[in-house]
Amino acid sequence: MSASVAWLPGIRLTNFIIFLGCVGLMLVGLYMQYFMGLVPCALCITQRVFIIATGLWALIAVAVHHPVWARRTLAVLGILSSIAGGFFSSRQLWLQSLPEGQAPACGPSLNYLLDAFPLQEALTLLLRGDGNCAEISWTFLGISIPGWTLVAFIGLVLFNLWQLLRRN
Repeated sequence: MSASVAWLPGIRLTNFIIFLGCVGLMLVGLYMQYFMGLVPCALCITQRVFIIATGLWALIAVAVHHPVWARRTLAVLGILSSIAGGFFSSRQLWLQSLPEGQAPACGPSLNYLLDAFPLQEALTLLLRGDGNCAEISWTFLGISIPGWTLVAFIGLVLFNLWQLLRRN
């Protein structure tokens, strides 16, 4: 029996599917922002950065044909960027789970943080999140946006893990 299964997509097609998934996630986020009027908080924007990074690793992997080490390196980078994005989603879910009055006060905008503070300090403040990040402005099936984003990051980790471990 052959090691490959005919109905499973190949490595390049799977990477393209990962890329398209990330594009889809970004389009949904932009639709929510510009058509539904949901203003993304600092943690939301950070999650977007990691979705874009994961998509870019997958797009680069579409172009890389043979070197197994390159394909696996890109899969590891996809896993790491998805885990990092999942961390920010989890952080925002934690902030949303805090009882009213225990969430941190609303802070300055991301643009202000990046303009007024050194990058390392701005990132530290970003990691903390603020009251804006604790607001639940939209849910689907009882799950908020960072909850669905965490589900997406888990899926991206699994797809990239499959890419890392597969032989064909």
